[in-house]
Amino acid sequence: MLLGCIGDDFTGSSDLANTLAKQGMRVTQYSGVPDQPADPVIEAGVVALKSRSVPVEQAVAQSLAALDWLRAQGCQQILFKYCSTFDSTPQGNIGPVAMALAEALAARRVVVCPAFPAAGRMVYQGHLFVHDRLLNESGMEHHPLNPMTDADIRRWLSLQTGAPVGHVPFAEMRQGAAAIATALARAEEQGTPLIVVDALSDSDLIEIGTALDGLPLVTGGSGIAMGLPGNFRRRGLLSGQGSAWQGHAGRCVVLSGSCSAATRGQIARHLEAGLPAREIRAEEAVAGRIDPAEIAAWSMAQEKRPLVFSSAAPDEVRRAQQAHGRERVAAAIEALFAAIAKALVAAGAGRLVVAGGETSGAVVEGLGLSALDIGPEIAPGAPALRAALPQGGHIALALKSGNFGGPDFFAEASAILRGV
Repeated sequence: MLLGCIGDDFTGSSDLANTLAKQGMRVTQYSGVPDQPADPVIEAGVVALKSRSVPVEQAVAQSLAALDWLRAQGCQQILFKYCSTFDSTPQGNIGPVAMALAEALAARRVVVCPAFPAAGRMVYQGHLFVHDRLLNESGMEHHPLNPMTDADIRRWLSLQTGAPVGHVPFAEMRQGAAAIATALARAEEQGTPLIVVDALSDSDLIEIGTALDGLPLVTGGSGIAMGLPGNFRRRGLLSGQGSAWQGHAGRCVVLSGSCSAATRGQIARHLEAGLPAREIRAEEAVAGRIDPAEIAAWSMAQEKRPLVFSSAAPDEVRRAQQAHGRERVAAAIEALFAAIAKALVAAGAGRLVVAGGETSGAVVEGLGLSALDIGPEIAPGAPALRAALPQGGHIALALKSGNFGGPDFFAEASAILRGV
């Protein structure tokens, strides 16, 4: 294994695996830290954790455990992947995890670049934009778990780490890989191991990736990985074989626990089309009034693609959190979707489209999936996936970050997972 990746949620890890596969690497995504060695033909391994919204100490411990396994596979470089909207709080988790990994790897110049231009995420003068809006004006300020109230990534990281943060500004970054490498060396001399690098386009990310050749640790969104495979290719280390994948003809069900504006728009499109849907209220999940087996039976009885969702507007989510507690609401909904997914597979479902990072992680864990093959891209940041089930057989999956995909994502994912 050449490149070892640590993702802080499942959908983001799929996004990263998709990026690396498109660049020609043989990629496998793992659900949590594996308990056995990787297949020797794997060139990039992505360990998907659920560490984005857990306490800082747990996030650090999980990430260091993933690092130990990846280093044991012979990885030459480590990538810590987080969301392109930098989902975190002033206390963590991105900064503390990055610093812990840097210390373990003795890395003294660590790039921080959440840019993902294909999804409208760009870093300019140290500030993160979503399309033409600053991050804290994009809707992310209302995120129920990680509200982003400051677009200045340097300031956010300083709050998390208590340390100064370096910066490679746009004008210097645009001079190319050599200039970026020089700027990173200068930041190291100034004692700022975490260095935010501006990026507005895919070509910027390629240049940044080229400048990172040989550095032990990289951090960022999936876009930062675009330029990394080329470094290994220039050294003749890639096989060029890529990954194999095939679809599944079984019943498709959509599960959504995301409250993002994009996902709610996708749900609205589904409802406008008159397709079957069941809404789950947070109060019902917390009270245990939902029977997963009944939901699965209803889903399998529908002639058209069914949707099961708990994707309320931000105000409704806040009211539920105030009434029952944020952690309790999140845990109840995640556990319910995991149980529904398990009941669906037992009933014969062959394709699941899952919206929401935390929901996706719960579904993968609930199904006991250990490794996922990367398939074709459904939308930027969301590939098709295929995994072996513990009880035998396979399932095709789309694990979508809440903010990703166009209005017709559910229909597009269903078709691609079928192999169309």
